[in-house]
Amino acid sequence: MTVTSYFLPASMPDALALLDAHGPDLLVMAGGTVAMPLINEGISLPRLVMGLRHAGLDGIERVGDELHIGATATLTSLLEQRESILLRSAAARTGSWSIRNMGTVGGNLFTPPPGGDIATALLALDARVVVRSARGSRTVPLGAFQTGFMTVDLRPDELVTSIVVPLDTGPVTFLKVGRKHANTPAVVSIAIHLALDAGTVTAARIALGAVGPHPLRAPRAEAAITGARLEAPTIDAAAAAAAADSNPFDDAVASAWYRRRMVEVHVRRALTELAARTTGRDE
Repeated sequence: MTVTSYFLPASMPDALALLDAHGPDLLVMAGGTVAMPLINEGISLPRLVMGLRHAGLDGIERVGDELHIGATATLTSLLEQRESILLRSAAARTGSWSIRNMGTVGGNLFTPPPGGDIATALLALDARVVVRSARGSRTVPLGAFQTGFMTVDLRPDELVTSIVVPLDTGPVTFLKVGRKHANTPAVVSIAIHLALDAGTVTAARIALGAVGPHPLRAPRAEAAITGARLEAPTIDAAAAAAAADSNPFDDAVASAWYRRRMVEVHVRRALTELAARTTGRDE
């Protein structure tokens, strides 16, 4: 253990002041479910660590048609909220109860694949990430915030303070495929949010997790169903397009070939489920 100083700020201004003073030398963590395994295994060797548990960033509040989620809100609190069905479904499939009690929504944005189930659902909801520093704040679309494997659009003196999420306004589904039924890393996770008008898809957001360097959108799959009805030929085309949109990898959980194949199989399954669930709703 290389840690020589551990800071526990009691407010966001205190946290920003510490970050401004120490910059990249300060490791920031909330639940520790990502950081602590790296420290214990000697992969990360920080001297200075700041915990955010007491910084007042754990609230979840509905503001109009959006949900404002504090960066240190736990996955358990996400599971308990009733404003977003999609986020509740994703939280229920993420980790064990102990991980959900410790892991945070903000921390999930930094989780390497095959993790990041919550981030996949947030991407399907067009979430925005609010980051702050002593200089001010800015808001970044989640799709632009995650820039590569374990890399994000975050400057050394900035802190993720909240995530702003438009509420589910149409049919949604979250599907996670793993080697076990529960508490399993994903082979693929799929989050879908649709808008329908008289049975026709007017807008589609399909997000894929565990098949790229971070959760990613499937734009060709979205285009395949937009302006169409959720019928078998359209669903088949979207499923094949989603597999082409993915960028899977080999690891101990699954091969890249298997991950891509499961994208096609389970995007088809998810869209078929949505079609059955929404039949007649907008007729």
